[in-house]
Amino acid sequence: MKVAFLGLGAMGWPMAKNLKEAGFEVLVWNRTEAKARAHAERFGTRAVALEETSEAEILFTCLPTSSEVAAIAERLAGRLREGTVWVDCTSGDPSQSRAIAEALAEHGVAFLDAPVSGGTQGAEAGTLTIMVGGDPEAFERALPALNAIGERIVHVGPVGAGHAVKAVNNTLLALNLLAAAEGLATLVKEGVRGEVALEVINASSGRSFASADLIPNRVLDRSFPLTFKLGLLAKDVRIGARVAEAAGVPALAFHLAREVYEIARRTLGNDADHVEVVKLIEEWAGTEIR
Repeated sequence: MKVAFLGLGAMGWPMAKNLKEAGFEVLVWNRTEAKARAHAERFGTRAVALEETSEAEILFTCLPTSSEVAAIAERLAGRLREGTVWVDCTSGDPSQSRAIAEALAEHGVAFLDAPVSGGTQGAEAGTLTIMVGGDPEAFERALPALNAIGERIVHVGPVGAGHAVKAVNNTLLALNLLAAAEGLATLVKEGVRGEVALEVINASSGRSFASADLIPNRVLDRSFPLTFKLGLLAKDVRIGARVAEAAGVPALAFHLAREVYEIARRTLGNDADHVEVVKLIEEWAGTEIR
């Protein structure tokens, strides 16, 4: 099976590599052409012009936003062969995904929104969780390629459902990180060492991924490695709040998270790691979590 992969960023680079290692013929395209050539030289994929990606039976996109996906879909729609399955791993917007799917369907192309979770480590190891929205038959056709990049692949509903699940999941991540940071800042100011507080919390009902993994391994040692940009999480939180609002859900916590992450993005910069939002809480609290 011939597969195309468009977008060789922090996630796309290892995902395309894993497709090649699984035995697929992989065409790669990136806005920066030199990066696609470097991928081809290193992993044996084939760097191609955008129009040449239409040769593929399965076409992956992994781009910053749905707007970039829509722009590429507009350029490729008339070139893609009927029966092509477009798998969009972008953390995108459900409403835009539905519009893209409708436009591609006119050309006989099926669109799956298939955002991923697991970070760069999961992308490298091929152990991502993939939440897929779209036609079940198209999902089955894409499944062999999805299995090459993910460990848990779940068909969650119609087109748009995958991006909705991703946005809500990341909004929960954002909220858990804020809550853990506020709680730990409070306890540090009460004279409790951060490490001791986490020992109790992580054996109790307040435990979360933020308290069990992110804060112990990134905040206490002040390392803050860059694995997921703050600007991208802020974007996902905006989508999560918008989806909830459109569904008629009050989503008070979602809207609060949207405001705080927007402040964090403007204060710390889009390229800061998402966990660095803790620094904003520390500044407001007048203490450091240690």
